Amino acid sequence: MKKLLLAASVLAVGAVAHAEGDRGAQLYTMYCTQCHGAHGNGKGINAAHMSVQPRDHSDIKEMSARTDDELFKVIQQGGKSVNKSVLMPIWGGNLTDDDIHALVGHLRELCCQKD
Repeated sequence: MKKLLLAASVLAVGAVAHAEGDRGAQLYTMYCTQCHGAHGNGKGINAAHMSVQPRDHSDIKEMSARTDDELFKVIQQGGKSVNKSVLMPIWGGNLTDDDIHALVGHLRELCCQKD
């Protein structure tokens, strides 16, 4: 019985650590995929109805041209803050600075993934 409880505890701790490590991915799924798509390619469900197409976060050339500070600012203060589309919402009221940093980290991962 003790071995079973120990195994369950190890699995639970591992699941929490894994979930925290994926915080940026979780936030991206919750806040970004509707426009930017599940794979970050700019082809979310809302994209077809938008006058300005969402950024393709999987485009390494485009994403390499953006600093982490720029990405943080556009997430926190919206597209208008960096002279981009006003369709990019202001998320600073919904997300903490730590959340936004996690999202920026996830954006860096998206542009470096190979299909």
